[in-house]
Amino acid sequence: MPARRMGNQPSKSLRIVVIGGGTGLSVLLRGLKHEPVHITAIVTVADDGGSSGRLREEMDMLPPGDIRNVLTALADTEPLMEKVMQYRFSAGTGLAGHNLGNLLLAAMNEITGDFVTAVKKLSGVLAVRGDVLPASTQSILLKAEMEDGSIVTGESQIPLAGKQIKRVFLDPEDAVPLSEALQAIADADAILIGPGSLYTSILPNLLVKGLFAEIERSTAPKFYICNVMTQPGETDGYTASKHVEVMYQHVGGPFFDTIIVNSAEIPLHVQEKYAEKGAAPVKCDLPQLKQLGLHVVAKPLVTFEEGFLRHDAAAVSKQVVSLIKRRRGVSRKKVKE
Repeated sequence: MPARRMGNQPSKSLRIVVIGGGTGLSVLLRGLKHEPVHITAIVTVADDGGSSGRLREEMDMLPPGDIRNVLTALADTEPLMEKVMQYRFSAGTGLAGHNLGNLLLAAMNEITGDFVTAVKKLSGVLAVRGDVLPASTQSILLKAEMEDGSIVTGESQIPLAGKQIKRVFLDPEDAVPLSEALQAIADADAILIGPGSLYTSILPNLLVKGLFAEIERSTAPKFYICNVMTQPGETDGYTASKHVEVMYQHVGGPFFDTIIVNSAEIPLHVQEKYAEKGAAPVKCDLPQLKQLGLHVVAKPLVTFEEGFLRHDAAAVSKQVVSLIKRRRGVSRKKVKE
C-alpha cells in the first residue's frame, strides 16, 4: 500500500488525479492546466485500433494514442508543436495512418527501453504541466460480453458490434497497476473521472483492480464529469444516472461523491447533426442521481467548436477547483471545531 502524505505537511497546490482516456479527457486537461493545481493524468492502455494498435502489435509496446493526446493537451509549447504531435501521415508505405506523436513515443520507448520513462522524457521535451502515467505497464486487452452472450474482443471493435453491452472486462483480469499511479491517488486532494467513452476509456482504468482499490480507499472527494452526448454502440439511450450505475455495477458498489453534468439545452441543429451518427444529449435525470446519493452540479458547461460539442474546459475546470476548495474549507472548519 502506498505511503500516505501526512495531514500536517504543507501543500503548495491542490493535487488532482484525473482518470480516463480519449478526446474528452484531453479537452478537460486543456482547461485544468491553467488552474493552480498539480495534475496527474492516469490514462487507459487498452487501445488497439489505428496507429496505436499497429505499434502495439509490431513494436510490442503499450498503445501510445491516449497518452499522446494527454501529453499534447498538457503541453506548454507553441501551437505548431501540437500540430506536429497530432500530425497523421496520409501517404507513404508503412507510414500512412500513423500519427507522428505516436512514432515519437515509440522511438523514445526504444531508446529508453521503458514506456513510463519514455513518457517522462517526452513530457520534459514538451514542457508538460503535470504527470502523465499509464494505468498499467502490462499489455491489456479489453473484451465485452454482449446481452446476447457473445464476446467481442478489442476496444476498437466493441462500439462497432451493433449490440447492447452487458459488461466489459480485461484480459488479463489481474493486470497490475503502475505503482506511481497508486501513489498519486493516495496523495490526491481530489479524483476526477471522465469525461470519456464509458466502456472503452473509463472502465478499462477502473477494472485494473489494484487501481480501483486505491481509489476506493482514498478519502479525497471523487467527481464524475458526465459526457454531454451518448456514444453510438456504447451508451445509446443512457441517462446520466445510467452512466454512474454501470460503473458501480462493474466495480461492485458506489464510490462517487459528486457528478458534474451539463444542463444547457443543445441547439436543435446540433442535435440533428449528432443524430445522423446515432448520438443524442445525455439526459440529466436529477431524481435518479439524487437517489444514488450524489451531490449534483448541473450547469451549462458546453461549447460548440469546429462542428463538435465539447465540454467548456475552462468553465468545468473552474467549477471543479471551486468545489474542491469548498470541500477542503468545510473539512478544516470541522477539524477546528
